[in-house]
Amino acid sequence: MSVLSLDLFLKEQRQELKRRLPQYISGIEAPKVLLDAMAYSLEAGGKRLRPALLLASLQGYGVTLEKGYDVACAVEMIHTYSLIHDDLPAMDDDDTRRGKPTSHKVFGEAMAILAGDALLTLSFEVISKSENLEDHEKVRVIQLLSSSAGPAGMVGGQVADIDAEDKHGLTVEELEYIHHHKTGDLLAFSIEAAAILANAPETDQIHLRMFAKNLGLAFQIKDDILDIEGDGEKMGKPLGSDEANQKSTYPKLLGLAGAKEKLDWHIQQSKEYLSKIEQKHPLLHELTDYIAKRTH
Repeated sequence: MSVLSLDLFLKEQRQELKRRLPQYISGIEAPKVLLDAMAYSLEAGGKRLRPALLLASLQGYGVTLEKGYDVACAVEMIHTYSLIHDDLPAMDDDDTRRGKPTSHKVFGEAMAILAGDALLTLSFEVISKSENLEDHEKVRVIQLLSSSAGPAGMVGGQVADIDAEDKHGLTVEELEYIHHHKTGDLLAFSIEAAAILANAPETDQIHLRMFAKNLGLAFQIKDDILDIEGDGEKMGKPLGSDEANQKSTYPKLLGLAGAKEKLDWHIQQSKEYLSKIEQKHPLLHELTDYIAKRTH
């Protein structure tokens, strides 16, 4: 699968998500300001990496993408809610996200919190109402998403990240715990959910879980590196924000060269686990390289 075909796949799916995501909000009977705040952040763009991983995994199994769109949009809602809350003054206190003012800068802190809450809960409604999933698939996917996004997953990672701000001498293992949960769990969900929808063998699900775990850490390490030497304009936020917020990062613990070595190791581990799956997944191979080489 060529890089061009990956670029085309990502472009097509971003366009499809751009078309679909507003539809989940448009028919809701709720205060307009809340719906506007939800739509503002949800339609702000971004890489849409989590939906892309889910849809690429489905395509690798030969499953129609239509079966996965509701779940793909649901995980993007949860990712967006987490960004809204991350940007709040009580958290990272960021003024811009994806090149635009953050939600609380436009709608105020209270409305930003409520918009995030609304997107989180709406995600589960979207899956439960999906006409493309069987009931047993809905239950398994919702259970997995709840675990991945909840206290044992993303939220737990965020708490560990906050606690780490007051610690000195954080170990690499402690940093990996933070990022495995804060970033990696939703990435892993996207791939595991596709395996569930594709009725993939249990061995495939195990290998895909390990693939996703390493890919999630690689993604975060790359983020840490880009905060130092990335393209701030393309990233939509100023460089050096991790250092300014006294965040523990891989370059801070390992040095920039050491962080790049760690990135290469996790990328290689990702590919090794992916190679153990009997069904070929060319797009996942390409997405792995995309994460390693991205500039924003």
